[in-house]
Amino acid sequence: MDYTLREIYSKERIDREVQRLAREISGDYEGKELLVLVILKGAFIFAADLLRKFTIPATVEFLEISSYCGMDSTGKVKMVRDARFSVQGRDVLLVEDIIDQGICLSALVQDLRQRNPASLKVCTLIDNRKRRTQPIEPDYAGIREVCGFLVGYGLDLDQRYRELPAVYEVVPTGNSDDVPQ
Repeated sequence: MDYTLREIYSKERIDREVQRLAREISGDYEGKELLVLVILKGAFIFAADLLRKFTIPATVEFLEISSYCGMDSTGKVKMVRDARFSVQGRDVLLVEDIIDQGICLSALVQDLRQRNPASLKVCTLIDNRKRRTQPIEPDYAGIREVCGFLVGYGLDLDQRYRELPAVYEVVPTGNSDDVPQ
């Protein structure tokens, strides 16, 4: 597949959204300690920036789930790494890089609810509703505009492009129709 990358969300735009989300979350959890569950690998950059802007105490743990192969979901959710801390009785914020189809996130939220947290909310940098197949909505969302397949700022294409400071759309060149819209 031949493609180019087109910047669609600048580093400055992302920073503004992260600051806004941190203010909202800090306000909602004022006086509480939050358990932040970061979904690896994509959300680690977003989560690090978000946490540095919190004004509340937070404990961090990492989860890794997968349903993607390349740019397409396999439809099967696989737990690669589970949380090592109990969520029971805790206020939990699940941090995701992008909610696309919602397959992985729906399965994860269902699993976490069965573990009896005091509260469970979802925060995502990008809420891509255009491709949503599962009925899940984030409690906190940075960017809600719909785009094609995205990379950068933690988002990847086969483990590439996470290091880019902005978010880019993967745009096919030539006659390739391999990039989902």
